[in-house]
Amino acid sequence: MTTRMFAEAAEAPEAIARQLAANREALCTLAESLRADPPRAVATCARGSSDHAATYLKHLVETRVGLLVTSISPSVASLYRARPAMTGALAIGLSQSGKSPDLVAAMRAAHDGGARTLAMVNVVESPLAADADAVLPLHAGPELSVAATKSFLALLTAAAALTAEWADDAELRRAVESLPDLLAQAWSCDWAALPDALADARGLYVIGRGPGFGAAQEAALKLKETCGLQAEAFSAAEVRHGPMALIGPELPLLVFRQDDASADGIDALVADAIDRGATVLVASDAAPIAGATRLPLPTAHPALAPVAAVQAFYRAANALALARGFDPDRPPHLKKVTETV
Repeated sequence: MTTRMFAEAAEAPEAIARQLAANREALCTLAESLRADPPRAVATCARGSSDHAATYLKHLVETRVGLLVTSISPSVASLYRARPAMTGALAIGLSQSGKSPDLVAAMRAAHDGGARTLAMVNVVESPLAADADAVLPLHAGPELSVAATKSFLALLTAAAALTAEWADDAELRRAVESLPDLLAQAWSCDWAALPDALADARGLYVIGRGPGFGAAQEAALKLKETCGLQAEAFSAAEVRHGPMALIGPELPLLVFRQDDASADGIDALVADAIDRGATVLVASDAAPIAGATRLPLPTAHPALAPVAAVQAFYRAANALALARGFDPDRPPHLKKVTETV
């Protein structure tokens, strides 16, 4: 069965190539502006999958630009009518539709509070884009499946591309330009071990750290909404502060690993989980430690390895949903555009 989720995720390499070509000039102009007049901090505003992209953006900006990044709670403006002072900050709204009333209200409040505003949005005719001082269109094209796929990958790409230009990071810039090819390779990776391992699971932990934590959050959400699995995302460090007590034969782990400063800690966690009898699946371009099942990935820049991992994961999640008797395009009780207030 070919689902919309499968078809739309398969379009990601084309969508990313389209975005990179269309946004090149706008990115350079925006980055020059940010370097000439640096914000004192960055605030992101998003919901759902888009908020997981904001987690990824936070890591990149804090580690490569050197600015503090925090998250705006939309209800502060939409429900409680508060207007925090944001003079000198950059507020970034991330969204596929750009229509959720609380997100739009929060970004308007940020602007009224003195922030410059930037919208990373797929629907450029949306209220979010209309209100923003600057817009980075995602160019993902129409997305009809309730489960966001290519639009999420487009948000990750926009985050990486903006960071590369802002930090004037030539290595990251070259890696971003190669993303369409990387995603095409990731889509071809054999992750059959994931639906095999999780077909009868009742729940699991999804683990990541650094740039991989946003990928873990996204995978956990998709496993909930498309596969009916109680999946919880944790940092490889945070899971040791309490959640580790539940790891064992009844609780599988899906781990996102990239070859950076987090790798040793992730490997140590994987080893501990295996010692406790857990089934552990590791998405990595390197061979995992003994006892873990590798979910293969193409070799990538560490900051972009999670993007490739998400693309490979979407294909496997679609297969898992069907194996468990779910329609990933029509999750129960959900719709494509969620308009919270």
